[in-house]
Amino acid sequence: MNASPLNRREALLLSGLAAAFGSDLNAGTDQRKRILLRSSWQTVNIGDIAHTPGVLRILEEHLPDVEVTLWPSKVDNGVEELLLTRFPKLTIAKEPGELKTAFESCDFLLHGSGASLVAQRDVERWHRETQKPFGIYGITLPPKKSSSTEPTSDEAMAETIRILSAAEFVFFRDSHSLALAKRKGCSAPVMAFGPDGAFGCDLRDDAKATEFLRSHQLVEGQFLCCIPRLRYTPYWTIKDRPFDPVKHARNEQMKEHDHAPLRRAIIQIVKTTEMKVLVCPEDQTQMKVGKELLFDPLPEAVKQRVVWRPNYWLTGEAISTYVRSAGLFGNEMHSPIMCIGHGVPAVVCRWEEQTSKGYMWEDIGLDDWLFNLDVPEEVQEVVPTVLQIAQDPAAAKAKAEAARRRVQQRQAETMDVLRDQLQRTA
Repeated sequence: MNASPLNRREALLLSGLAAAFGSDLNAGTDQRKRILLRSSWQTVNIGDIAHTPGVLRILEEHLPDVEVTLWPSKVDNGVEELLLTRFPKLTIAKEPGELKTAFESCDFLLHGSGASLVAQRDVERWHRETQKPFGIYGITLPPKKSSSTEPTSDEAMAETIRILSAAEFVFFRDSHSLALAKRKGCSAPVMAFGPDGAFGCDLRDDAKATEFLRSHQLVEGQFLCCIPRLRYTPYWTIKDRPFDPVKHARNEQMKEHDHAPLRRAIIQIVKTTEMKVLVCPEDQTQMKVGKELLFDPLPEAVKQRVVWRPNYWLTGEAISTYVRSAGLFGNEMHSPIMCIGHGVPAVVCRWEEQTSKGYMWEDIGLDDWLFNLDVPEEVQEVVPTVLQIAQDPAAAKAKAEAARRRVQQRQAETMDVLRDQLQRTA
């Protein structure tokens, strides 16, 4: 198969192979196929949390007879309990002995979604120590270092491309990354657009969400969510990291510019519709940002219909809130992903400091809900677009549902590829 998105003929062929083999990958054998999922990068961001349960849910739906072991970076802050409650058969390999067993027993390593080939060294280790196959599921290939605006060195990019080329497949979560990989010479046998795993996340905490909405007089379908974000996440405020004066200065320089359109949208929603607005976080730094840049500067009359959430939440409560809203807008990516994964309208604002992940909105038919805040003409379109969602929620929901179906179709096609690879393992 050539290095291009799956076409209809290829998808039908893979579907036919799956039907021929049957849904049970283990028919005629005594041993189930086993996948080692390398994922769970951190827990201070509900989007990073969502990657893992999203991929697990997709595997559960399309490959129900496959056993999965999770190789995590972080499952603290209650996330391990969330995962095991939703996926009680999941094995988590955190200790060296557990990981050794996983290396011996698993047939295939699947690197989960992320801002880059996050666990590059671990993928290389798997390949070197086991000689078993691996695949990459829903990553961005950034031309810049993920933590700065400096270009990735030619040597580092070449090493990443070398490892990606050894994969059985690489699914990029945005077409810009796919194009970059091709330009850099990646030669994996299957390379295509594959949605971020967080689209599949179905964690829920309806009880907490219901109580929060009730206590703040937020009625289902009668409010929108808004999420702030600085150009650089100030991790030094929540992690043991040194203060970065360069990033802080850039945040200070751009914070008003990047939040003024969101604030104007909030004001127009309150003034021209019956909707309320919930200002809420995607990571642990954003409660303070939301208060300073979105809530506090609002006119007092507008504040009466705006709720600021002062504390962090986990992914289940967030999704249970989003699905009760009329939509979401803001400067983040994974809350919109989780919204579209449930057919909820979501507007994404981005800027040059971010990776190309935002362009996945183009890949799923939502390019007119994507805005580059570094382009003045696009900034001017944020308010009318958000307001249109608030004024015609039914039409917006139909648009979101169409995008959801596109995502689900691609998920099915990517799982056909994985199924085929598992069939080939000894």
